[in-house]
This record gives sequence, structure tokens and C-alpha cells, in this order.
Amino acid sequence: MTINLKKVLARAETWSEQDREELAQMALEIEARRHGVYHASAQELEAIDEALAAVARGEIATDEEVEAVFAKYRRA
Repeated sequence: MTINLKKVLARAETWSEQDREELAQMALEIEARRHGVYHASAQELEAIDEALAAVARGEIATDEEVEAVFAKYRRA
């Protein structure tokens, strides 16, 4: 283990639980990238489920609405 990694991990022990969890998630993303497997977090799975439910309810933008948004930012 590199000296920098050892130092930051030692400091991380004093971080809040939320910050330590964020660090763990980032490490998992790096590991997944290296091994080609990604496991979505419970929060990500919940967001996916909510999006799929919205689509099932027909809560999607029309082609015209999407084009209007793209056009707005193309001009900028």
C-alpha cells in the first residue's frame, strides 16, 4: 500500500459515517471498473425503480419537449 493511501485511510477513520460510506462507494466503483462488474447501491436501485415506474405511468417527455430542451442549450 502506498504511503498516501495509508495516510488518507488513517484520516478517514475520523470522518463521519456518511463520508466513510462515500469513500467506500468510490472504491467499489474503481474496483468494478477494473474488473468489469458493477453492483448498484440500494439508493441507485431505488432511483432506477422510480424511473421505470414513472415510464410505466406514462410520465415521459414527448419528442417535442426533449427537442425544445436541446434547442435551448444548443443556442447557449
